[in-house]
Amino acid sequence: MSDINPITHTKSVPLLSVKGTHTSIGQQIGEAQKQAIRNSIENARVLIEAIQDDLHLSWEGAQTQASKYMPFVQERYPQYLDELYGMANGADVNINELAVVNFLEGVTVDALHLTKCTSLSVNEQNTANNHVLIAHNEDWLPDDEPDLYVVHVKVEDEPEFIAMTYGGLLPNIGFNECGIAQCCDTVYPQDTRIGIPRVIVSRAVLGAKTISEAIRRTIIPLRAAGYNHLIAHESGEMYNVEVSAHNFDILYSTEGYLAHTNNYLSQKMKALEDHSDELIHTRIRYFRALHLLGKTKQHSIETLEEILKDHVNFPDSICNHSFIDKKPMDREKTITSLIIDLTSRKMKLAWGNPCLNQYQDYEVAI
Repeated sequence: MSDINPITHTKSVPLLSVKGTHTSIGQQIGEAQKQAIRNSIENARVLIEAIQDDLHLSWEGAQTQASKYMPFVQERYPQYLDELYGMANGADVNINELAVVNFLEGVTVDALHLTKCTSLSVNEQNTANNHVLIAHNEDWLPDDEPDLYVVHVKVEDEPEFIAMTYGGLLPNIGFNECGIAQCCDTVYPQDTRIGIPRVIVSRAVLGAKTISEAIRRTIIPLRAAGYNHLIAHESGEMYNVEVSAHNFDILYSTEGYLAHTNNYLSQKMKALEDHSDELIHTRIRYFRALHLLGKTKQHSIETLEEILKDHVNFPDSICNHSFIDKKPMDREKTITSLIIDLTSRKMKLAWGNPCLNQYQDYEVAI
């Protein structure tokens, strides 16, 4: 493993607590994370400009394209558009530029064909202490790694939640006071359209009070595309909800564990997958995660940490290091790794590749 670039963090990921209306929490995040938000906008601009010949899209054109999604958000989820406007005001940035950050995958028509992320979960059937655990490696452009933070949100009309995010992205990977946790994995459907962006859809899941409400929110009409949403509940119920713009499927395991990466698993959804032959790394990560999950019925936070550190098929491994000597649009690495214990309502998070950085505890009473 001598080729691993030793990127280590000596500090913990910052924890930010906000409360109030949707506009107010956005404003507070914007003020507290002003530089991180500005960095993410600049990173998006540099990226768009680096691939504008492929996209035939300038930075100004990207803002125009992003603005086309906003009426759909306003119609269905105005509260989350309020959060974006609040964030833009707090950070003193242009709302259309911030929209590009949040709607990036739609704006680029998934030209960023990164394989992106591994998610897994185990319930009481497979843990030594009968707890429900959900885990995630966030694989993304290394430029955004310095701007990671954890946010604890008390919003006036929705469940309290804690989530990981970075830069100007609305938070969407975390868990709420109703015992619902979500991890998201990018997938590549052929039926994308202008509509409600995936980041907005996944933010809405953290506002759900029941499992059925969470799933309904993943398949909201007029969505632009889709993620896989690995949704777990403190009861031990766990689902992969595979979504595209027009279709979805719900996958359930009776064996007490689930994994997902960035290829569709459902036969129904496989028929909609774009460029399947390019999605080999993600399939290897998926099968590797299943193999490791199936090795024991005595899983713990520590065993999940080891899975998230796995380097089989390095550098395109579960612990991702695929960022050296690549084009700007092809670089990716694990920028954070997290494990949520839904039973005890706590989260552990490593900043950067988990093979090189320690997991830190985030215990917030919700």
